[in-house]
Amino acid sequence: MATRQISHVGVGDAAPPYRIVRTHLSGTYVHATLGGEGRMLLDGRWRPHRAGMVSLAPAHVLHAFHAIPSRRWQYCWVRYMPRSPRSAIGFIAPVMARFDAEPLRHAILGLYREIEARADSGSAMLWIDLIEHYITRFAEPLQREDRLRSVWEHVQQELDRPWTAGDLAGLANVSGEHLRRLCQASLGRSPMQQLTYLRIQHAAHQLATTQTTIEEIALRVGYNNPFAFSNTFKRMTGFRPSHFRNRRQSDRESERESDA
Repeated sequence: MATRQISHVGVGDAAPPYRIVRTHLSGTYVHATLGGEGRMLLDGRWRPHRAGMVSLAPAHVLHAFHAIPSRRWQYCWVRYMPRSPRSAIGFIAPVMARFDAEPLRHAILGLYREIEARADSGSAMLWIDLIEHYITRFAEPLQREDRLRSVWEHVQQELDRPWTAGDLAGLANVSGEHLRRLCQASLGRSPMQQLTYLRIQHAAHQLATTQTTIEEIALRVGYNNPFAFSNTFKRMTGFRPSHFRNRRQSDRESERESDA
């Protein structure tokens, strides 16, 4: 799977007290509910995750999910490596949308059976390509709305600007209500919530890859008040900015030691 930069895939069947919490999600994670119901933390909010729903959580976000009382939860998942283009900064915001994931489940099980039978690598690669095909089928429509893509590409160049909902609607050349509906349908959040996500995602990337001060990073992403920036960052990632940077530095040191 490394050739497709996939870390792991699987199919699960869970019940309470099953719970996963990832404070450092290094690569994009796709989770599809096949039956039952669970809860997924996306954008700092717990959301029901029912049959026919698929969520995509990008790197550098606080990510968690759990089973709920009296319900079993059947699902499948695909997790990408940090170096995958799907894990790159700005690939896509956390999102949950309806999607038939049964074909994805069959592709994952097909790969499992192929590997279990110790078949040739070419046959296994066909299953891996099919898994990638279904992930692309889910993810591409989320990025296809040209008006939204142009808005967020523009915003990412000026994250320090004091954007208003009216400014964003003007960039899309639509009314504020129309933009809200487009964002809700494509991303499951309002335009201003998406702006907050882009700011925090960019800040997390800067904290993880540069030595720029936290105060300067806050200013670069539109926060004149470091305390407000710290609170928002913690809500979205699970950590204060300083703690997030320290953890990433420790992770890199551990990776270097393991490679030595």
